[in-house]
Amino acid sequence: MFTAISKDGTTVAYEKKGQGFPVILIDGALCSRDMGPMPGLSELLSPECMVIHYDLRGRNDSGDTAPYSVEKEIEDIDALIKTAGGEADLFGISSGAVLAMTAVSRGLAVRKLAIYEPPFSVDKNAHITPADSEAKLKKLISNNDRSGAVKFFMKDMVGLPAIFAYVMRILPVWSKLKRVAHTLPYDAAVMGDFTLPRDMISSIKIPTLVAGGEKSPGGLKSAVRAVAGIIPNHKFEELKGQTHNVSPKVLAPVLIEFFKS
Repeated sequence: MFTAISKDGTTVAYEKKGQGFPVILIDGALCSRDMGPMPGLSELLSPECMVIHYDLRGRNDSGDTAPYSVEKEIEDIDALIKTAGGEADLFGISSGAVLAMTAVSRGLAVRKLAIYEPPFSVDKNAHITPADSEAKLKKLISNNDRSGAVKFFMKDMVGLPAIFAYVMRILPVWSKLKRVAHTLPYDAAVMGDFTLPRDMISSIKIPTLVAGGEKSPGGLKSAVRAVAGIIPNHKFEELKGQTHNVSPKVLAPVLIEFFKS
């Protein structure tokens, strides 16, 4: 484990693997260096590039200096870029994709950007994430109801059936999810009201890979296509047989081809 120091003094914990041009991996909600798709993806990318996978603010070994702001998350990424040599590629998934886009729009030294399924609400016929999700999550966390926060995220924000959260609560992974549940309001803050931020997206001029899963819900597929339609210098990829829970083995070759081209 390595550490970088963000602008406000917060410690950002990260792992570094491989050699070559740096690629920083940005997780979505509830994921970290020990949970989610990024650990496996890091292993698969490392023969081709230097992979930096970090714990987002408040997760595991990274600090969480109050008060929280999305700007501080961007400063964390900037600190990692500087640690990596002053320029890097970014890959973000879900809310991490939105954070990555926001970082690029703020002028960070990013060469190429890749994103997977930013979860904007653009399809009125699909599941609509409550616009007040951040406030509701903050209330649950303030009441120390971490299980309730994870359940709200899964059922109300993601749109999973209630039985899914019920089953998950009896599995060992639930304790890991609760451990980082206090950062769910941060993901909601990154997403804002979940509508498409056209001005922010259209400001992205660097080469960008916009990817999604063939078998993902219609709302996510609509969001991916909407984002791709706004970014001027983009490449679109729909990964066959994939959902929002994308397989690192399927995703890695696509990212390598994009970043190495």
